[in-house]
Amino acid sequence: MAPPARMKRRHWGLALSFGLVVVIPLLLVLLYMWLVAEDQYASTAGFTVRQEEDSGASAVLGGLAQLAGSSTSSDSDILYEFILSQALVQSIDDKVGLRAHYSSYWSSDPVFALSPDATLEELEEYWQRIVRISYDQGSGLMDVRVLAYDPDTAQQIAREIILEGQQMINALNDQAREDAMRYAEVELDEAVARLKQAREALTSFRTRTTIVDPGADLQGRMGVMNGLQQQLASALIEFDLLREQTNEDDPRITQIRRRIEAIRNRIAEERRAFTSDTTSNGVDGEDYPTLIAEYEGLVVDREFAEESYRASLAAVDVARAKASRQSRYLATYVQPTRAQSSEYPQRLTISALSGVFLLLVWSICALVYYSIRDRR
Repeated sequence: MAPPARMKRRHWGLALSFGLVVVIPLLLVLLYMWLVAEDQYASTAGFTVRQEEDSGASAVLGGLAQLAGSSTSSDSDILYEFILSQALVQSIDDKVGLRAHYSSYWSSDPVFALSPDATLEELEEYWQRIVRISYDQGSGLMDVRVLAYDPDTAQQIAREIILEGQQMINALNDQAREDAMRYAEVELDEAVARLKQAREALTSFRTRTTIVDPGADLQGRMGVMNGLQQQLASALIEFDLLREQTNEDDPRITQIRRRIEAIRNRIAEERRAFTSDTTSNGVDGEDYPTLIAEYEGLVVDREFAEESYRASLAAVDVARAKASRQSRYLATYVQPTRAQSSEYPQRLTISALSGVFLLLVWSICALVYYSIRDRR
């Protein structure tokens, strides 16, 4: 028969370690949470950044209106970082008095209160303990929970967060408006300069060549050629008729021969003018094909400059219209609430988590001890 089990020294040591590692710290946590920790009140607010849609402006500008800023999600990301920034903490501290409120309970609740000698960096770190942000990047919705030792202060801090966020969004609006107007005006100045340059180049061409439109001038010269061809045909017919009716000594035949020769010489000169290096207007080194190609290039440049100028004018009008109204705003869908009962600190949750954590620590230490003991 095996003797009855008895407590050995290692068992007493294990029980003693359980009491020291788990029971006593857990009792201290329970005593502090229910007897020492001060009640805290929560104020909740919900808001998001909205942006007005301007489909007409986007259609006119072809998407260039987006130069004024980024998407709404990017604005929400900026707002999220701004709420956790040191600048916001300093601003709300100056208005509400964060140090005075949270450090007034330091003597009675040193775990959850703020040290009276806390620096701005320590206040910023403490701010992340009392302000919790729930942010959905897909929808852009943002929920903020603020903890304070009285409900009015928590509600006031939440309101100040919304006001500061609205001011930051307004600053983004102002900067976007200034950028949009500046970009549009710069584009307009460049379009005006380009249009002036294109028109001056076309005027210089007309002054140099004394030709308003080479195409129209060429058509006129082709009309002259057609007229000469018709006159030559009529003269040849008349010459043939005279030869049939009279002899070669007739003065009319001599006269019509001179006329035919003169018409042929004129036609030859007109043909040489089309391909020679000197046009009929006296422009050396340039024939009609070269002049027409140069003229068409100048006309294309002018038309492109005119289109750019009209688009730039439209961009300025759209930018001015967008600057006259607020394109971004902070939409608050949950106004800062005022708590009627204390929900924080969450005593049961903290106590339970502390017990589970202490039990895990004790279990791991006991397993490590027995593992080392069995290896000996």
